[in-house]
Amino acid sequence: MRQFITIATNAFMELIRQPIFLLLMTSSAFFVVFLASIPYFGFGDDPKLVKDSALAVTLLAGLLGAVLSASNSLAREIRTGTALAVLSKPVGRAQFLLAKYAGLAASLTVLTYVNLIACLLASRMGYDAYGSTDWLALGIFVASLVLAYAMGGFSNFFLRRPFVSDAVLCVVGMATLAFVIISFFDKEGKMQAFAAGVDPRMVPAGLLILFALWILAGLALLCSTRLELISTLAVCSGFFLAGLISDYVYSKLGGTANGGPWYAVALYTILPNWQQFWMADALSEEKKIPVQYLATAFGYVVAYVGASLAVALCLFEDRELT
Repeated sequence: MRQFITIATNAFMELIRQPIFLLLMTSSAFFVVFLASIPYFGFGDDPKLVKDSALAVTLLAGLLGAVLSASNSLAREIRTGTALAVLSKPVGRAQFLLAKYAGLAASLTVLTYVNLIACLLASRMGYDAYGSTDWLALGIFVASLVLAYAMGGFSNFFLRRPFVSDAVLCVVGMATLAFVIISFFDKEGKMQAFAAGVDPRMVPAGLLILFALWILAGLALLCSTRLELISTLAVCSGFFLAGLISDYVYSKLGGTANGGPWYAVALYTILPNWQQFWMADALSEEKKIPVQYLATAFGYVVAYVGASLAVALCLFEDRELT
């Protein structure tokens, strides 16, 4: 167990030390808040457009993060020989692969957490044709990101600590602090009830996106056992696009709610159904996401990730590492 925790922790720290991870996290969070600061002229549907766009940015940022992190975590270590050095110790390949996935899932959780904070702010900052930009919230959030970078630079210059990982942790802390401060004030800077105007349903919607990213992480790790970055990105993008239309493909192959041809059922089982994790339509219709649905979705994630890692282990067992 100690070896598993050590490998998972090292994988997590190695991933958040990648400059691309820091850039992806800050740029996606800033873009989400920026989307809530511009007029859409959406005939009253402006807040809905903001929420949809915020969740879409979170999902796409997670897709890129999953592929890039998986390739850095496994494919690069196989290529450079680091994996062979680790496996020369009393560490099995299954333990090594599962620990790598744990570190990858933890890094995606951090990425989604920061983006979820931005989504919550966006749900409060969105306005229709009769509203105006929330300059106070935008200024505080951007200032928190700048301050987080400054804190990372300070620790790097004076304490000789790695800049990127410290900046990532500072972004997490400062984004949280910015959300707490903004929640106590309205657009005019007057005190209000905490988190007034924030749509709390963004939390379960963001959690479902995190579940989808965990599935993508399993697929990306599976591909990384044999493929390099570009190939992994192509395969995962194909699974992502195919999963978006899995219901349509299933119906066209003759599948129904009561079953269908074996090939339709097999293909529908293999393709992840991303529509089950996309709750933007429910948010627009003022519906709540029940806890039972989250539990069912989590069970689906556990089953799909378990199957993905089992296939990944089969491919990794006979992979030549020299």
